[in-house]
Amino acid sequence: MTSGSCSPLSHGASLFPHLHKFLICCRLPLERVCVVWHDFHVPPTCWSPEEGAAGSPQQLGDECTLRSVYDDQPNAHKKFMEKLDACIRNHDKEIEKMCNFHHQGFVDAITELLKVRTDAEKLKVQVTDTNRKFQDAGKEVIVQTEDIIRCRIQQRNITTVVEKLQLCLPVLEMYSKLKEQMSAKRYYSALKTMEQLENVYFPRVSQYRFCQLMIENLPKLREDIKEISMSDLKDFLESIRKHSDKIGETAMKQAQQQKTFSVALQKQNRVQFGKNMYFNDRIPEERNEVELKRAFEEEDENEEEVLTVQDLVDFSPVYRCLHIYSVLGDEETFENYYRKQRKKQARLVLQPQSNMHETVDGYRRYFTQIVGFFVVEDHILHVTQGLVTRAYTDELWNMALSKIIAVLRAHSSYCTDPDLVLELKNLIVLFADTLQGYGFPVNRLFDLLFEIRDQYNETLLKKWAGVFRDIFEEDNYSPIPIVNEEEYKVVISKFPFQDPDLEKQSFPKKFPMSQSVPHIYIQVKEFIYASLKFSESLHRSSTEIDDMLRKSTNLLLTRTLSSCLLNLIRKPHIGLTELVQIIINTTHLEQACRYLEDFITNITNISQETVHTTRLYGLSTFKGKVAQTACMSACQHLSTSLMQMLLDSELKQISMGAVQQFNLDVIQCELFASSEPVPGFQGDTLQLAFIDLRQLLDLFMVWDWSTYLADYGQPASKYLRVNPNTALTLLEKMKDTSKKNNIFAQFRKNDRDKQKLIETVVKQLRSLVNGMSQHT
Repeated sequence: MTSGSCSPLSHGASLFPHLHKFLICCRLPLERVCVVWHDFHVPPTCWSPEEGAAGSPQQLGDECTLRSVYDDQPNAHKKFMEKLDACIRNHDKEIEKMCNFHHQGFVDAITELLKVRTDAEKLKVQVTDTNRKFQDAGKEVIVQTEDIIRCRIQQRNITTVVEKLQLCLPVLEMYSKLKEQMSAKRYYSALKTMEQLENVYFPRVSQYRFCQLMIENLPKLREDIKEISMSDLKDFLESIRKHSDKIGETAMKQAQQQKTFSVALQKQNRVQFGKNMYFNDRIPEERNEVELKRAFEEEDENEEEVLTVQDLVDFSPVYRCLHIYSVLGDEETFENYYRKQRKKQARLVLQPQSNMHETVDGYRRYFTQIVGFFVVEDHILHVTQGLVTRAYTDELWNMALSKIIAVLRAHSSYCTDPDLVLELKNLIVLFADTLQGYGFPVNRLFDLLFEIRDQYNETLLKKWAGVFRDIFEEDNYSPIPIVNEEEYKVVISKFPFQDPDLEKQSFPKKFPMSQSVPHIYIQVKEFIYASLKFSESLHRSSTEIDDMLRKSTNLLLTRTLSSCLLNLIRKPHIGLTELVQIIINTTHLEQACRYLEDFITNITNISQETVHTTRLYGLSTFKGKVAQTACMSACQHLSTSLMQMLLDSELKQISMGAVQQFNLDVIQCELFASSEPVPGFQGDTLQLAFIDLRQLLDLFMVWDWSTYLADYGQPASKYLRVNPNTALTLLEKMKDTSKKNNIFAQFRKNDRDKQKLIETVVKQLRSLVNGMSQHT
């Protein structure tokens, strides 16, 4: 193929559009197109005998003719296109002639069709009308026929139903009765009806589906009964949870009324024995009569309103549920559930509010809920068999009692008001008495009250410490002046003072003690009364109460009052004159202790023959404490002065020799402290006044800086009391002395090493001081 000739692909690309157009226009088959190619006088060499198997010679010739268009023959493509165009024009003419020939016939056919359409529409209307008339005529016949068929079927079914209903009606009646019993919540009767249905009625109609449905529904009904019963039980549990405080309040109120009446009777019986046994004491006779009268009045008012737990709570749900579960043979499940839920409620009841200790109402709500819970359990124990046992209630009570004691011990520790502690004690006693009346052991609660009593005494001591301080602040520390007999009797009524010489003197005259003494005596008696209030109703003998009062009074005198006096004599405005008056006052208070002993004996109704041997210590040790305080103050002042001398800013330098001499002086002070100049000091208490100086001097005398720096900040440090700032100040003064002798020290190796050590220690001490300042 030459470069100027067209490729077969280019021939085909230009040929296909014309060929397609030709085929469409003249609708010639491919064989006819192939004949056109023969007009091009293409040699028939394209076909060979070997290709006979693929098709006929004519077909192969046509293929060869088409293929010759793509051969590289001169002007083959152009000639083909000319022939093809001529053929297309001829066929267009033939088509036009044919259309002209048949056009009139086509128009006539269309006209006839239009005429037929009008007749067809008329026929359609007639057919539709005829069909409608037939339908209307047949509807009535169809309805009547269906009615006849339906009536006959119903007649046959009614006969069958009547026969079957006579058999099924008793079953349905019993099942309806079961439903009514379920609706009326007569669950036990419903269970009995189920048994009759299963054993008598269902076997008669077991072939019917409704019977099978009923049979399948009975287990569900039983479960419904169990669920409903359990729901009623849950409602009951919720109800008693809500009403526990009311139940407990009622029970505690009844116990309080009974207790008040009994106590009033006991006090009335003791009036004649103790009404004249007091000296300068309150007269209890009228008070006892008033209390007894009030107790009778309250008894009369509440006699008609005695409520029981049955009046406050409906227990029928728990009885019914227990009976149903017993009939169903599942009593153990019910018992386990009831006990489990009640234990959960017990834990909730025993959980106090966080602010319970703030008010007495918080404690009261806590106790009433617990009492209500166990009153209900006690009632269930006595009216049911097996649901609650004594072993179960004892176990539950022991668990609750441990929790109650822990809660009260924790919350009472926050109480700082003695009045609140006293009210708490009264509530605990009432709580214990109420539950003891139901058979619960409460000895551990009374043991707890003894712990709370100690706390109560501590709160009283703190309160009276403030009272004593106020009395001392208001005192002028001068003898009480008396100008007439009335003033004399007023003082004597407050304080048991007896002095024949003073009585013989004429007015005006003076008592030897100051105004604070009668006030303190009165307050001590008030303290005894307050302490007695807590000791009441603890189920203790009068001897034990007497002993408790004496011990608490001893604490008041020997600890609280003595502490207030010691703080008083340490105040800077107390001079020698005031100190002498204080000693006189304490002497008279000491002498009044025997009257306080008689006072305690009288209010506890203890006979003189059985009085406990516990005595009031009074303030016998106070005078010695005054001397001890003075001696300790002198030693502390001396120690402070010596330390200030070392650290004085005007002291620029100090040598090791001076430190050694200073150490000898401190040793003399320590020898004085260890010689027990005033009796009563325990061990080396007085020597501890010089402990700061001693550790500082030991550090410099031994030169034990490695130990000091290594153990600094540890509790067991040998030099724990040595402040880094103090050591640094003293060491810098010694360093300046070393610098002054530096000319000679540079020729001695030991002095040079010591100087380097001092500089190193100074740096480390400064780092400690800086660390302390940053920390603060």
